[in-house]
Amino acid sequence: MSATSALGSPATSAAAAPLPDLSIPYDLATRGQWQALLANLAHPSHAHHPHHRLLLSALSALSLAKLRRFSDGAALLASLHPDPGCPPPPFLLRLLHALLPLFFPDRPLALDRLYTLLSSVRARPDAQHPEWRRRDALVSSILASDHLAHREFDVAIALVAELVAREPDNPVLLSRLAYAHLQIGNLAAASAVFQHVESVAAGDSSHDSLLSRNRALECIVAKDYAAAVREYERCIEADPADAIAVNNKALCLMYSRDLGDAIKVLEGALETMPTAALNETVVVNLCSMYELAFVNHGEVKRTLADWIARVAPDDFDKSCTRM
Repeated sequence: MSATSALGSPATSAAAAPLPDLSIPYDLATRGQWQALLANLAHPSHAHHPHHRLLLSALSALSLAKLRRFSDGAALLASLHPDPGCPPPPFLLRLLHALLPLFFPDRPLALDRLYTLLSSVRARPDAQHPEWRRRDALVSSILASDHLAHREFDVAIALVAELVAREPDNPVLLSRLAYAHLQIGNLAAASAVFQHVESVAAGDSSHDSLLSRNRALECIVAKDYAAAVREYERCIEADPADAIAVNNKALCLMYSRDLGDAIKVLEGALETMPTAALNETVVVNLCSMYELAFVNHGEVKRTLADWIARVAPDDFDKSCTRM
């Protein structure tokens, strides 16, 4: 979730007073400086407009969630009392209110709130505005991911298929449907959707990386790791900061028993683009490769952990080095 998600739709913003200056909070959030952002937002009551106080409180709750202070975030949200005469609370606030129970954990409550939020988004008179369609897809994708994680496959597929039915020529949504089919082992259905994506996105260079990523997944399923590496290299050539492609290329090299090059790929990414590549998945995979490659992997991982402590954002989970 980003700070920009807190902004209302054009219709909502027009009904409210001019938004407060969010340039400093946005910059701090972009750099992962959640402690500093929390301090910057320490007095949301100073905002003159009630809707603005809710907006700044939502950003404070997001900071608390990023810092894994889930109880404090939930308490902050529970203390808010939206003014009935103002526009609805910011979307970010409602999304956090729905998501926080997952971390206590209270999955039934979270699902109830997420489905309620999804219904409210779809009931809006401006639900077809691109921003609200994007938010609809976000909440649906969160729900689908949760159902997949709990092996509730039919519900997950139905959620994504519903999105695709409303935008049948959207390559991104179609690809999500194929990924869901892959995750449950329905390779024939995934292949059919991937072929449809190829036809829909043909001639549109903006989807080249998406197509390469899809082809790479099909190659991985076929255990053709060399071909998958080539597809991920196309993604990286188009966008050197594509951390997903970098990570997956390294994994394919490892599966090809080229552990040395796999380590070089991840180390190179962390060195040249730490802002994009420094995430827990990349670090966990790199540490696993160290454990396979080096007898003294503890010393190598300690060096990595020391570097992470210096450069990582506030919300980075430093336990992923498994020191």
